[in-house]
Amino acid sequence: MEVPRRPQPSSFSLALPKPALSSRGAAEKVTKKDLMTDKVQDKMDQTPKTDQLGEETLSLEEESNVSVVVEAPAESSELDDTDTLTTGTKLSSQDSFSEESSISEERLAEEAKRKSEEDEKAAKERAAQRQLLAIEELVMSERNYLRLLQVSTVTIRSNLQKLQPPLANLDSMFLYIEDVINVSSRLLSLLDQKKVQPGDPHYLETLCDSFLSLSSDIEAAYKEYLANYNHVTVVENSYKQKEALWNEIVRVIKTSAPEVNATSLSFFLVMPVQRIARYPLLLQTIQKHTEKSHPAYALLEQTANTSIALNCRINEYKRFREVADKYKKTETLTIKDKINRLNTHSIAKKTARISQHFKHEAGIAPKLVDEEFDALEGFFYVLEHGILELLENVEMYLHHLQGFLACKTEEFDFDLDGEKAPICYKEITTALRQWILPTFEKRLRTLIHKPLCALRDLLVGPRNLIRKRLDKLLDYEVICEKSNLSYEEQAVVNTYRTMNTLLLNELPQFNGLALQMIWSMLGTFSCLHKDLASDMEQLFQSFAQQLPHSSLNPKAFWEWAESAVLEGARRLETLCQSVQETLNAPVDQPLSPSSQRRLKQLMDKHGSGKIYQVVGAVVGSRDLDLNLNKGELVAIISECDTRGDKRRWLVDAGGRRGYAPSSKLIRYHQPTDDPPPSPHLVLPVNMTGIRRHSYTPEARPLTVMSQPCFQVFAAYDFNARGNHEVSVRAGEPVRVLEPHDKRGNPEWSLVEVRGGQRGYVPSNYLTFMAVGPGPPGAPGAFSAFS
Repeated sequence: MEVPRRPQPSSFSLALPKPALSSRGAAEKVTKKDLMTDKVQDKMDQTPKTDQLGEETLSLEEESNVSVVVEAPAESSELDDTDTLTTGTKLSSQDSFSEESSISEERLAEEAKRKSEEDEKAAKERAAQRQLLAIEELVMSERNYLRLLQVSTVTIRSNLQKLQPPLANLDSMFLYIEDVINVSSRLLSLLDQKKVQPGDPHYLETLCDSFLSLSSDIEAAYKEYLANYNHVTVVENSYKQKEALWNEIVRVIKTSAPEVNATSLSFFLVMPVQRIARYPLLLQTIQKHTEKSHPAYALLEQTANTSIALNCRINEYKRFREVADKYKKTETLTIKDKINRLNTHSIAKKTARISQHFKHEAGIAPKLVDEEFDALEGFFYVLEHGILELLENVEMYLHHLQGFLACKTEEFDFDLDGEKAPICYKEITTALRQWILPTFEKRLRTLIHKPLCALRDLLVGPRNLIRKRLDKLLDYEVICEKSNLSYEEQAVVNTYRTMNTLLLNELPQFNGLALQMIWSMLGTFSCLHKDLASDMEQLFQSFAQQLPHSSLNPKAFWEWAESAVLEGARRLETLCQSVQETLNAPVDQPLSPSSQRRLKQLMDKHGSGKIYQVVGAVVGSRDLDLNLNKGELVAIISECDTRGDKRRWLVDAGGRRGYAPSSKLIRYHQPTDDPPPSPHLVLPVNMTGIRRHSYTPEARPLTVMSQPCFQVFAAYDFNARGNHEVSVRAGEPVRVLEPHDKRGNPEWSLVEVRGGQRGYVPSNYLTFMAVGPGPPGAPGAFSAFS
């Protein structure tokens, strides 16, 4: 700062002589000035923060001193001495003022330093307080969150299950929430086990360690719950469609949790969705108020980053599941629905896929090959085939078991009550049929059949995803050939990549779990049979002493049992064959006009001896096989095929020629309305009215008192064509046992000839005549009505 000088008068133009300063005085002034400057500089160097006001004052004093020295007039030596003294006095006072200023500057600096330290300490205390509040908020909110989840899962759910009629899909709304409750309770238990309070410096480290140790479990629990949350909203909306039902649900919720004042289930079930997104915010808040010098700062930073990454992975998994849920559904569309879905976009897309597929097959365009996915896909189809085959075998096993249980042989009376063996057999079979086998069947359905059906239903989703992935792959190959992609094309690319990643990640898990379930069910199947054998052995041991052959040694007993079983099987087979032949007895039914025309055509072409009738439906399974209906007429051309196999006959079906199994063909017998007169029997004139008689179920029995005795004769020769028929000669007497066959058809009669043989003959081949008067039932007379 420069002091302005007084202006000189214009008339005064003489130059003043320079003051005659002694060398000593000048040296003193310069020296004192230098010393003062050095002191000020030293103070400035020592004190980082100086008083600005002091510096300005000092500068003003120096400038005024310098000005005084320059402007003072030197008139005499006395003045010089006086000026020197005055100057020295001023310099001395200036030095003392500088020292006082230095002391005040030091005091101010110390106060500023102390104040800054106090501010820093207060800031640290505030940060520590905010950190403690954030930690307490995390812990207390976790406790309150867990309490509300338990209220919704235990109290509200149990009360809703008591409603009548029961709520549909109620359990599906609480799916995976038990896993969320479990992982939350484990987190709180880890914090409580350390016995460290939130105010302890080591509590932050405990919190971070607990969260990091459960991060994988937290991700596994929350990702499944969040992926299923869309289903929760769908079910709740279905409840809201029924006003009375929804009002009852709201009443139950308010009664079960009055302190919460909730009006819907989603109030509780949305909490896990909000909680998993709140973890990063709380941890970042704690990190914000934690000093970097804190021992647990690095661990806290890792925990916050882990929570953020955990949320990202859960969101990605939820996106994958949404894509899977969209494409794994199986839609049952009618032809009309499919036609309505056709538009320009869908036709162009399907055309591009077919074109790309043809290019692959023709070798024009290369096909993207993913060996890892191809291996997973092949193993999946092998598992699918095995599961379906096993399920079919188990269902057939249960069907045969039900058929065995339906045949209650112990209820039949064989007039063997006096023997011990039948009584033991009856008790054993009763126990097997009423207790042991029904229990075995129930366990088999519960432990084997029901899980197999569930596993078969689970195959639908992966199968549809694999098929959709192939379609999206064709679209992806077409789009990848372009340089610039539109928004829709980029969405198609993202969809393919998402589906491919999803299948690569989850298909191995599905294959592994499915294979594990198959092995487990096979082991269970074996254990069930072991238990069945043990129960049966225990049952038979109680009757062992009462059964025959119980005294035999094991080897002899098993030889006897084997021979008895084989003999029983042979007898059973013979009986079944006899019953089958009886059931396959020819049944004459009136032919339709078309069948009559075919019969006439075949007989004119091949003769009556070649006509056969189909006894069961024939479905061709090989080349040149015919499909024939039951009762259809054919003509035999050859009784073997080109390879000499006599089980396949070459037949003519009225224009169609092919092979049919010989077991399904039987010779056709055409009944004659008026057979030719027998050359071996001449009837009296008065008996012409009763020359022939066809026996019907409605035929009334003839009461013979003192009338002539009648006897039945064969009017014509008949050759038996099977075990169910009997051969007779014209004029041979027979005894009619039944005037119809097993099916009640009166065209055939069951007769007995003199040799004791029994069988069927055509009813119109029989006739009866009077052999003379006599009492009813006279010996030697074969009455038609005896």
